[in-house]
Amino acid sequence: MSNPIAELRRLGQAVWLDDLSRGLITSGELAGMVRRGEVTGVTSNPTIFEQAVARSDDYLPDIIRLSRLGLGPGEVYEALVVEDIRAAADLLRPVYEATGGADGYVSLEVDPALAYDPAGTVAQAVRLWRRVDRPNLMIKIPGTQPGMAAITEAVAAGINVNVTLLFSVDRYLAAADAYLRGLERRLAAGEPVDRVVSVASFFVSRVDTKVDGRLQAVVAGGGEPAARAGKLLGQAAVANARLAYRHYLGIVGSDRFRRLEARGARRQRLLWASTSTKNPGYSDVKYVEELVLPETVTTLPRPTLRAFLDHGRAEPVPPAAFEEAVRVLAALAELGVDLGQVMAELEAEGVAAFRRSFEALIGAVAERQPLAGPVS
Repeated sequence: MSNPIAELRRLGQAVWLDDLSRGLITSGELAGMVRRGEVTGVTSNPTIFEQAVARSDDYLPDIIRLSRLGLGPGEVYEALVVEDIRAAADLLRPVYEATGGADGYVSLEVDPALAYDPAGTVAQAVRLWRRVDRPNLMIKIPGTQPGMAAITEAVAAGINVNVTLLFSVDRYLAAADAYLRGLERRLAAGEPVDRVVSVASFFVSRVDTKVDGRLQAVVAGGGEPAARAGKLLGQAAVANARLAYRHYLGIVGSDRFRRLEARGARRQRLLWASTSTKNPGYSDVKYVEELVLPETVTTLPRPTLRAFLDHGRAEPVPPAAFEEAVRVLAALAELGVDLGQVMAELEAEGVAAFRRSFEALIGAVAERQPLAGPVS
C-alpha cells in the first residue's frame, strides 16, 4: 500500500503537525514523525499549549525552578514555550537545511490579546524572534485588519511570519499584500529578501460548521430552497479554500511578485488550518483529501494525521473544481448565506477563543506556582 504522506509530497504539498508539547518532544514521538517523513513542520497556538501545561506534569519541575527565580506566571510561560519551540526547531533543522529554507519550520504565536494592536504585536514578535534565535522559527500573527500593518513591519524586519486566523478570501488577499509590502520595504532599505519566509494560514473546517448551521435553518424551512440548501451542506469550506488558492496562483504570477522573486523572494504558501473534521457525518480526512494542491501546506493534529496515514487518499484537485467552487459560493449567496458576515464572526470568535486559552494557560501556570515554595 502506498504511503499517502509521501504522495502528498510528490504532489507538492507539505505536511506539518498541528501540535506541540514537552512530552511530544522528550518521548521521541516528534523526532520519529520527522525521521519517518510524516511531518516537515510544526504549528502551535495558545489552545495547544494550554492543554499541554494544564493536563500533564511535564512542565512542573521547570515551573517550580523558574518560580523560585522570582518569575511571574507570564514570564514562566514564555520561558517554557521558548524551550519547547527551540527544541522542536532543532529537531526540524535538518529539514530546513535540506530544503534550502523551504520547509522545516516551527510556529509560535504572539499573545492573542494583541490581535488588534499592531505596535504591541510587532514589539512582541521582535522579542520572541530574538529570544528563540532559530532561523526556522515563524511568528504567528493574527490576520485581523489591524494585524496587516504588523505583518508588513515584521517581514520588513526580516522575521518569518505565519499569518493565522484567515477565513475569508479578502483577508487572505490583504495578508498577501502585507507580505509583499514587507519584502518591498526590505529591498528599498537594501536588505536581502531570500531568507524571509511566510505562510498564510487559511482555516477550513470551522467554515463548514458555521455555514452548515445556516443551511440547516433553510432546510428546516422546507420547499424548493430546502432542497438546494441540502445539496450545499459540507461544501462551503473547501470551495472557499479553493478560491483562495486560485487567487494565490494569480499573485505568484503577477508582475509585482515576479519582480520580487527575481531578487530571491519566496512564495507565501497557503497553509490549510483547522483540518480536523468537526461533523461526524463527514469523512475524518475530508479537509486533507479535498485540498491537495501544489505549493501548499496542510497542518494536521495527531488524530487526523493518523487517520490519513491509515486510510487517506492523495489525489490532486482537478482543474474543474475551481469553477465548481465559484458556483458553490454563488449558490450560498442566492440562499441568503452572507459569507462576509460568516467570516467576520469566525475571525472574532477565533481571536476570542485563543485569548481565552492564553488566559487559561497563564492561570494554569499561576495555579502551580505556589508549589514552588519560597526562594532559598
